[in-house]
Amino acid sequence: MKKIYFEIEIDCPREKVFSTMIDQEQYRNWTAEFNPTSYYEGSWEQGSKILFLGETENGSKGGMHSMIEKLIPNEFISIKHLGMLENGQETNFDQAFYENYSFENKNQDTLLKIELDSEEEWTSYLTGAWPKALQKLKEICEASC
Repeated sequence: MKKIYFEIEIDCPREKVFSTMIDQEQYRNWTAEFNPTSYYEGSWEQGSKILFLGETENGSKGGMHSMIEKLIPNEFISIKHLGMLENGQETNFDQAFYENYSFENKNQDTLLKIELDSEEEWTSYLTGAWPKALQKLKEICEASC
């Protein structure tokens, strides 16, 4: 596993960035950069199971099953990714990996920082997709601030 990092400054209060990022409809919009059919099922409450889903290449539902490891509203989210969901079946990774979000005040703006574990084969894809997704999130937040 390798740690990769991303950050973006958004001209909105962190409460707005936080709520927009996890809003069901807005989540679909900004994560479309990863998969145009991205969505989630479940809860963002600490300790809750959450599924990150989308349509696969063959048209079936697939994605990851995860748990919200830690949540401090408007400050921090830690997602523990446990495994994949394929053909309605959950499989577990050999080793869970984490995706962490920090929301920091920077004057009137929010500095959103992301740290995630990645297997080597996914690093190139993620370093291409994350900046686009964060730019989309920034546009969505700033349009409604």
